[in-house]
Amino acid sequence: MVRSMPSALTYEPVAQCSTTRARAATLHLPHGPVQLPMFMPVATQASLKGLTYEQLEDTGCRLCLNNTYHLGLKPGQATLDAVGGAHKLQGWSHNILTDSGGFQMVSLLKLAKVTEEGVRFLSPHDGTPMLLTPEHSISLQNSIGSDIIMQLDDVIATTSPDHARIKEATERSIRWLDRCIEAHKYPERQNLFCIIQGGLDLELRRKCCEEMVARDTPGIAIGGLSGGEAKEAYCSVVKECTALLPENKPRYVMGVGYPEDLVVSVALGADMFDCVWPTRTARFGNALTSGGVLNLRRVAYANDFSPIEEGCVCTCCRPREEGGLGITKAFIYHVASKETSAAHLLTMHNVQFQISLMESVRKSIIEDQFPQFLRDFFLKLYPNKKYPEWVVGALEGVGVQLA
Repeated sequence: MVRSMPSALTYEPVAQCSTTRARAATLHLPHGPVQLPMFMPVATQASLKGLTYEQLEDTGCRLCLNNTYHLGLKPGQATLDAVGGAHKLQGWSHNILTDSGGFQMVSLLKLAKVTEEGVRFLSPHDGTPMLLTPEHSISLQNSIGSDIIMQLDDVIATTSPDHARIKEATERSIRWLDRCIEAHKYPERQNLFCIIQGGLDLELRRKCCEEMVARDTPGIAIGGLSGGEAKEAYCSVVKECTALLPENKPRYVMGVGYPEDLVVSVALGADMFDCVWPTRTARFGNALTSGGVLNLRRVAYANDFSPIEEGCVCTCCRPREEGGLGITKAFIYHVASKETSAAHLLTMHNVQFQISLMESVRKSIIEDQFPQFLRDFFLKLYPNKKYPEWVVGALEGVGVQLA
């Protein structure tokens, strides 16, 4: 028997784009409101690589992601219970979302075996065995105390040719959701999101949407994407799923972080995103800008004394008289190959860039100027107007012509 969940969130609609499926809303969570659409930085092990939590708060971030699998290994559930959860452990007073650990079935596949019971892992730390069941995943997330918790799902790479395995994983994810709902101890303060699976098979996605929506969880995620599939296929899945999801609940597309993917996904009707890429690429000397990614390790920037991005409000780009550091591209080039400070500074910039991008998207939706925002955004990325075919096709599908 399907049992729906109580909700510890309120989805407050603010505006709807009159052309695309884009929407703006306020998501009221136990640790404060979050403005949608939004991007979540990833603090996998309760730490965002390269930023203190005070610096993360300064970017305007009000919801970040932790990983259940990693926190279950270290510091472990006993420590989480003793300290009173991840908010206290990491000194973060705002909201946390936890990934259930299901993604590790893909990323750590050589260390994992999936059965109906759950996932048996060999710890990447010391090789010791660990069984992650739906019940244990929820128990760990209850101990973490995150504001949004994710069901344990059976995750298969979208590029897998094994359709029977994808079908099995989709059906298993539905069964595991029921077990997660049954195991969840604190629905009055933690919001359990289901995860739509089905690979690139739209019929499987439709069936999964129907089953998951019937469980009436507080929010809904679209999972299993950003695994190397063609962008056209990605857009087809997102568009198909958002059309079937309730209007009054947040829609979270997991693992998405490239700026162009974010704005197109918003146009297709998605609200929430996360990815490690903005922080990871910073550690390789890469800066996100409205004109594309800049590799500041290149000698071409050795005497470039302009900010990383003109008009950016991050601490690095803001002039000193405005309370910023006034960091230039030349300085980043100077320290990028020899000092950890470069990664730190670029992480500050990249996280701010993503959050500011989503704030601009939201503003354009509220003003009903989102189609023009899309045209301006892609023209800056592709001044020669040679737009990727997948972008043109996806946006034409929701009524926007870039040319």
